[in-house]
Amino acid sequence: MQDNLYFHSKEDAQAFLTELTHIYPDNNKISRSQDHGADIKWGLRNADGTGVMAGLTQIGNVRGYYMEDGEKVPMPGKLYYRGINVEDLIHGFVSEKRFGFEETAFLLLMGRLPNREELGKFTELLGEMRPLPPMFTEDMILKAPSSNVMNKIARSVLALYSYDDKAEVMTLENELRQAISLIARTPMIVAHAYAAKRCYFDGDSLYLHRAQDGMSLAENFLYAVRKDNKLTDSEAKLLDLCLVLHAEHGGGNNSAFTCRVISSSHTDFYSSIAAAVGSLKGPRHGGANIRAKQMLDVVAENVGDWKDDEEVQSVLSRIIHKELGDGSGLIYGMGHAIYTMSDPRSVILRKFARNLAEEKGMTDQLELVESVERLAPGVFARETGHDKMLCANVDLYSGFVYQMLDIPEELYTPLFATARMVGWCAHRLEEVYTPGNKIIRPAYKAVAPKRPFVPLAQRD
Repeated sequence: MQDNLYFHSKEDAQAFLTELTHIYPDNNKISRSQDHGADIKWGLRNADGTGVMAGLTQIGNVRGYYMEDGEKVPMPGKLYYRGINVEDLIHGFVSEKRFGFEETAFLLLMGRLPNREELGKFTELLGEMRPLPPMFTEDMILKAPSSNVMNKIARSVLALYSYDDKAEVMTLENELRQAISLIARTPMIVAHAYAAKRCYFDGDSLYLHRAQDGMSLAENFLYAVRKDNKLTDSEAKLLDLCLVLHAEHGGGNNSAFTCRVISSSHTDFYSSIAAAVGSLKGPRHGGANIRAKQMLDVVAENVGDWKDDEEVQSVLSRIIHKELGDGSGLIYGMGHAIYTMSDPRSVILRKFARNLAEEKGMTDQLELVESVERLAPGVFARETGHDKMLCANVDLYSGFVYQMLDIPEELYTPLFATARMVGWCAHRLEEVYTPGNKIIRPAYKAVAPKRPFVPLAQRD
């Protein structure tokens, strides 16, 4: 065994690690200002901000503008699930006073709406698959708790591989089974991971609740995360609506594309979904609803009269100038990469949030959120000089809805993952079972200069 010649303490090792952080930048600089003669699509985006076309999908479609004479023309946002306008989908089950997430999951996975018998059987199958494997919570969640629930979701998804004796069987029937089981089990994984986090990191009591037969996925989620298990029908129906609106958003969003990239290598189902969870965990993707809620808290704390537009505008201006908020200068919940005039998800959430806000005595808070939506575009244009069209995105209202539902901030992104599990599974199946699909392999231009190898004794 080689003796330690350089490090005589942990401090010495730490000092060398710090030294490495100074060495790295000097040898790894890439200038984005020059493309070295290559037509590089930074972030896989074209010069006009549109995404590079990487494939075809029948699952979801996001429309926020149309092209005319090579220019983007704004339009009211539209979101389609398997060709069906999500507004029509929601109107269908809301008008019949039904939960809609299970129906939406069937639609996204199978490509068409279920009939009454199919919906009943599919809902029952989800219920049968909802319980976690025996001792899974004890061995995989409680024995290695995480301070971040998203991390625990990813680890748990990977761990389910070990409980599946057909984990590597890539038949359509088997992968449909894996998809449905992941959709069914994610709410319980989230609830138990949060319980472990509260107990081992926050010092609270540990309470674990089992999935309940006869409850929808939205009802089970609220039942499992609440200590007293109490919930109302209006709460569950609004959460169900949130789940439907977050279930899918096209193949180009970061987590869905991550799932497709991993799946294109024909690795196992669990690995591709765990990678998607890791993508959504990033604050540039799934964590935006938390930041929007925290920004709204800043607005509420710094505006004396919530109905005074001038006060609200003043606070938004201070946020842009990095005097308030997290110092980013961003008005979270405003603006979107595709939507221009409106985000249909925010329009729908704003409409349905009012009933629960009135029920809970939170209409003043809702109207403050609406004021931010109404005033932020003008403040942004005035303070920055940019004429970019800004609309409220889903994060502006989803955070407020979760607050009304007494869902803690730590569960905002995990709840997003619970819903998006459906979209990821649908994209996994489409990527693997579309004939002719190849492993996804974009190119990177190598720009390191050629240099000779220097023998170790001759190096400075």
